[in-house]
Amino acid sequence: MTLAAPPETIDPATRDGLGCHSGRQTMREAAEKAGMSETLSRYAKDYPAGPHDQPQSMCPAFGSLRVGLRMRRTATILSGSACCVYGLTFTSHFYGARRTVGYVPFNSETLVTGKLFEDIREAVFNLADPDKYDAIVVINLCVPTASGVPLRLLPKEIEGVRVIGIDVPGFGVPTHAEAKDVLAAAMLNFARTEAEKGPVQAPRAPREDAPTVTLLGEMFPADPVQIAGLLKPLGLAAGPVVPTREWRELYGALDCAAVAAVHPFYTASIREFQAAGRPIIGSAPVGVEGTAAWLDAVAAVCNVEAYKLDAAKARILPAIQAALAANPIHGRITLSGYEGSELIVGRLLVESGADLRYVGTACPRTPYSTADCEWLQAHGVEVVYRASLERDLAAMEEYAPDIAIGTTPVVQAAKTRSIPALYFTNLISARPLMGVAGAGSLSKIINAALGNASRFASMKSFFDGVGEGFAAGVWRELPRDRPEFRVKRKAAPLAGQGGEIGAC
Repeated sequence: MTLAAPPETIDPATRDGLGCHSGRQTMREAAEKAGMSETLSRYAKDYPAGPHDQPQSMCPAFGSLRVGLRMRRTATILSGSACCVYGLTFTSHFYGARRTVGYVPFNSETLVTGKLFEDIREAVFNLADPDKYDAIVVINLCVPTASGVPLRLLPKEIEGVRVIGIDVPGFGVPTHAEAKDVLAAAMLNFARTEAEKGPVQAPRAPREDAPTVTLLGEMFPADPVQIAGLLKPLGLAAGPVVPTREWRELYGALDCAAVAAVHPFYTASIREFQAAGRPIIGSAPVGVEGTAAWLDAVAAVCNVEAYKLDAAKARILPAIQAALAANPIHGRITLSGYEGSELIVGRLLVESGADLRYVGTACPRTPYSTADCEWLQAHGVEVVYRASLERDLAAMEEYAPDIAIGTTPVVQAAKTRSIPALYFTNLISARPLMGVAGAGSLSKIINAALGNASRFASMKSFFDGVGEGFAAGVWRELPRDRPEFRVKRKAAPLAGQGGEIGAC
């Protein structure tokens, strides 16, 4: 293949020095000059940032990397700065990845001359072994994207191994949750095209006799089982979970009666399902009211007879109600996170009896979260999309919760104020939420944390005045306060960083 010369519109001096330190706007401008305008425009439409520049999240590319690493017979190659690749691989293995992450190193010369693309292409050809892999995923990080490294020119298939090249820059994809959608959608598009051309490989699991409902969004392993139990009385079955664990599951996911957008921000994936003619259902079966409304929506879309729907509700709703009653949560709570399931967790907390005042999510408003947003607001809960860290902290100050559930800095800030706190990602979203299992899953850990309030008060009293503010830590000599630095670096007013608030 003959490679095109690097775009002449980019000054080599600027290409040579691009890095995360260059700044969001500089990177975006360079990417647009390098021919990435179409990709960035699509991302801007699919994942609108809102009034806050970028909500809190780990590096967005982690989301796509995680999706690929969890799939059988799928290899992943990263193209980016060495420091970024190190951080991403470290985080991936921290979260349980048990396979190698490929890396194509580069320097200023290979980046500017186009040799980096040749190196990536060579790596893909060397890795494309059909006995080992169904697909190879190549992910451009910020610097290669800003420099216009053209992954679109990679071959689509080598010896039967599919090649999926995507750009996941931090200046184009707001959160790692949405980066999961970037790769999931790219794979769905590829699989849909294959299925339209002719017969494809059957999924490993036997095909269900009943029509299936595909589940969109990563969730606790017990939740698909719970959902399957809810669907069975309706004459339906639970289909694959997208992102899938294997390439051929994509075909099963596309071959469904409907798609349940349990995580409503998978905009590009939803577009692929709609292109395949599949209807989309929002919200999720959480709590009594949430489960009832979700079953109604499924029955309407899948043309389920009324008597089957009524029988399913009569069987499952009392059991959920009993589980909620047996596991009440008493206390005022603020909730925030960046996984995309914050609103359905909020619904479950309210139905469990919690005095929930605030739900902040780093993800954007979409049509498939509207029902959850309206339900929460009707129950007196403030809902903020694209919530900034500043907004989450302001909510904690305003509502003075008995427990704060949030991201790491929110938890840290709460504990310094003697407020019990729980990290949403590891302690809340990693639990069953659906059906009967979800009804009692949160109460034990939340009530245990609420019971620690007195311990926090005791510690606060004991350590009062020790190492606070600028003097925090252990010092040979007490540091000098420099309030002028705080004024210089003071964040923008809260009003400009609040996220999207108001009507759903």
